[in-house]
Amino acid sequence: MKSYKLSFGSIAMLDNNTVELIIDEGVEVNEVMVDEYHDFIRTYMDNPCFVLVNKEHSYSFKFEAQRMIHNIKQIKAIAVCVKTSGALMMVETIINLNKGNDWNIKVFQDRTEAMDWLASQH
Repeated sequence: MKSYKLSFGSIAMLDNNTVELIIDEGVEVNEVMVDEYHDFIRTYMDNPCFVLVNKEHSYSFKFEAQRMIHNIKQIKAIAVCVKTSGALMMVETIINLNKGNDWNIKVFQDRTEAMDWLASQH
């Protein structure tokens, strides 16, 4: 598995069209960081691609970053793995903010279940 370090976290390539995104502790994700993430997806991933967001750490988003984090047509499905109720609340807020974007997104507490769901979306 190949891993890439971004300015705000890391992306592990699980296969040609699936990645795992882990954002670093304490980061406030902004629009520049989202652009960096989108550039990575466009450059390195097959189309369509699938994203596992592994929310291992505590971090936050600027408002505009929340509105654009997964707004890239190449992403077919997003599984988010959360470990705390606070993480779940943050993810639900971002999902609700983006209801009109038709994201194919689902939240899990178990990484294996999240990966199984992503595989079913292929």
